[in-house]
Amino acid sequence: MNDKLHKIFTEIKAKHECVLGARAFHDVNSWRNRPEDTDVMRSQFAVDRDRILYSGAYRRYHGKTQVFSFTNLIDEEMTNRNLHIAYVSQISRTIGKYLGLNTEMIEAIALGHDLGHCPFGHDGEKALSECCSANGIGHFHHNIESLHIVDYISRKGRGLNLTFQVRDGIISHDGEVHNTQLKPQTDKSEADISSFIAEKKSGKNAQWMPATLEGCVVRITDTIAYIGQDIEDAIRYNILSRNELPPEQVAYLGNTNSQIIETLIKSVITNSYEQDWIAFDSETSEQLLELKKFNYKRIYTDENVKKSNSIIYRTMHIMFDKYMTDIKENNKSSKVFKHFLDHKRPEYLESFSPAEQVRDFIATMTDRYYNEEIKDYMLPWRG
Repeated sequence: MNDKLHKIFTEIKAKHECVLGARAFHDVNSWRNRPEDTDVMRSQFAVDRDRILYSGAYRRYHGKTQVFSFTNLIDEEMTNRNLHIAYVSQISRTIGKYLGLNTEMIEAIALGHDLGHCPFGHDGEKALSECCSANGIGHFHHNIESLHIVDYISRKGRGLNLTFQVRDGIISHDGEVHNTQLKPQTDKSEADISSFIAEKKSGKNAQWMPATLEGCVVRITDTIAYIGQDIEDAIRYNILSRNELPPEQVAYLGNTNSQIIETLIKSVITNSYEQDWIAFDSETSEQLLELKKFNYKRIYTDENVKKSNSIIYRTMHIMFDKYMTDIKENNKSSKVFKHFLDHKRPEYLESFSPAEQVRDFIATMTDRYYNEEIKDYMLPWRG
């Protein structure tokens, strides 16, 4: 049976390779830090995709905030991190298909790019970063933690052993930075990734591009996927109404999520086709930047959205200190042991400090789990 499967796979793979464009990254050029035997039925990037898809970190996406903290606990139609990942995957694969790029590689990067997001989205990230800095392990960045999860936390600490190209795409995404054009840095190495991590943890504003066009597609799609959806969620949450959207951006980009996505996708495909970069045209880029500014003013920094911030910041420091004490005192009844450290291999336990272990434990939590830990610690049951 394996011989027949190998024949079928070889034929299908050859057909797939033929439809890839001249600028696509090919499976045969990928590599892993730990070499493996070739899979009988799947390409290297399909293996990466499946390892991410079936990981515990991926399953926890559905319980993590996208923008609106705590709202998913009462309104499950609000966008969570899992939905955002699905949107990024679908949109980026659409763009990749029209550009003749490797869509299996794109899908793997898209599915893994936000694995390192901690509870409560970017608000939780900032609070956790303060704790990390105070404990001497540098700033926390979710893209760095995403790579850390696939390299050192998943599979009890063995890691997923993903290809370099997918790992690079994961750490290289950045939906907060606005770029009109993304041109891949094709000569990157493992040493470059290590240097980038060190710079970011030290607080430097390191400039960084993905190593492949596929990575660039996911990075530019991250913004396409969230910009209009955040508006739809804000309208649902009664933070703003549709007639309050900026008229110039509405006229150019559209006033619904689907219209905005369509406009942005068309711009990327038109301006990236048969080019060595992934890009918007300048006018679309300017209009998108203005819409981002509107979202920051009316959504991301709105008082109704940020009123939970004080709770997140205060409790994050409390819980970080609690887990540090639990590790120091070897408190085996603590969840940091029962649900995390007791399930890690010696390689992980010996390679990372208590502060790094606490960071990783908190980063893997869902919103609900975090809330339950806070209640259990702050409001202990008394019989």
